[in-house]
Formats: sequence, C-alpha cells, structure tokens
Amino acid sequence: MARLIRTAQIRILSSSPLIHRLSPQSHHCCPSTSTPLFHCRPYSTHEFTKSPFQNYIIRILRNEIEYQSEHAPPHQPETKFNSFIVQDRPREQWMTMSGISGDNEDIKIEVTMFDGFVMVPRVGEDASGHDVRLHISVLVDIYKGDDGSNALEFVCSAWLDSLEIQKVYILSQDKKQARLYMGPNFSPMLQSFVFVDIRSMDGKLRKTLREFLEARGVNNELSRFLHVYMRNKDRIELVRWLGSVKSFVEK
Repeated sequence: MARLIRTAQIRILSSSPLIHRLSPQSHHCCPSTSTPLFHCRPYSTHEFTKSPFQNYIIRILRNEIEYQSEHAPPHQPETKFNSFIVQDRPREQWMTMSGISGDNEDIKIEVTMFDGFVMVPRVGEDASGHDVRLHISVLVDIYKGDDGSNALEFVCSAWLDSLEIQKVYILSQDKKQARLYMGPNFSPMLQSFVFVDIRSMDGKLRKTLREFLEARGVNNELSRFLHVYMRNKDRIELVRWLGSVKSFVEK
C-alpha cells in the first residue's frame, strides 16, 4: 500500500503544470540536476501546504487591498482641528478631541464613525430620487472647576452640513462621564445625573445652548471636518482589517 501511495505521489508531481513551470530545465535556476527542486524556488516552500481555496482567498484579499489603496488612498489622520487636539483610535469605531476654552473649561469630544443615515429627496428642478445623508454621533463634555466635578454633556448629531443638539445632561459630582443615551434605562446609575431632551425646550433656550457650543468651537465647521475625517478613517480601518484577515489566512 505504501508503495502505491508513493507511486501516485510521483505521478502527480511529474504531471503537474506548476512543477513543470518551476523545473530546473525550464527556468535553469539550478545548475545541477542533483539539487532538490524546492531549493530552487524564490519563495517559501510552505505555500505548498496551503489549499487552493486558501491561496484564492489570499489573492482576493491582496487584490482588494491594492484596489482600496490605489482607488481612494487614505491619508495620515489629522492631529489638530482649530483649537482642538485630535486623537485617533486605531482599530476602534471612534476618535476623541480635546481642548480648553477661553473660560478655562476643559472640553472633551468623543466621535463615532458613521453610525446611521437617512434618505433625503434630491433638490433641483430636474432632480429625481434620493440621496444618502450620513450621520455621526458626537458626545461633548464641558468641565468646570479645578477638580472637573461640574460638567455639561451634550449629545449631538453631526450631519455633513450641520451640527444638531439632541440631548443635554448635567453630570453630578460622583459621575464624571455619562454614556450615550440608547433608550430607557432603569438602572439606579441614572439617578446620578439630570437629563433634558432639547426638543422639549423653548426655542430661545435651544438657540442659547447652540450659541454656547459655537462659542467653544463646536459648530457646523466641526461637523464638516468630522465627516471628512471619518470618511478617511473608514478607508484606513478597511485596509487595516483586510491586511489582518490576509495575515491570519497566511499563517
């Protein structure tokens, strides 16, 4: 039985087109016919242990990485916007910004990647159909006091052309950071801060809160910057993810 298996292996190797293309006679890569064939290969011999399906996946991933890098190559993320320091979070779905206002307030901004969209009608006389309007969630914390115990927190929606305030929190002294509001939560932790839905406020108060943020650089210009930044980050993370999957398959 062992002899039959060895015979079959020899026949498969001798009839393989790949082996013929890599043979010493066709490529003259080995001056001596006594030199083993696999020593002549310019790449690692462990590739012979991979299945055709694995090699196919690797080839597809490599092509996709090349396409993404050439079609819309990402650039180095910005590290500053106006008075804010920008800190990217590689391999994560968000980034942070920090700054200090003229009133000696500490400002911390947390920004998600694109997390939603709405369909809006196209404008113009000949326009038909709809366009996609991408959404980014923005959390703005403004701290006052030497210990940073007093703070206002704004939950905002960043659209391409505007920044909208959705909710306002007053943080308590024993809770320095709240979480994004994700619907009703009956946890006792919610008792540590006061929440106000801005949509229930008087128009003048809504305008005043918006001006409060704008005076600290949180405005429509910031919203446009975030869309450009997150579009670039989306490409960076995609290429990085494709590379990680490729490395895993190659192991």
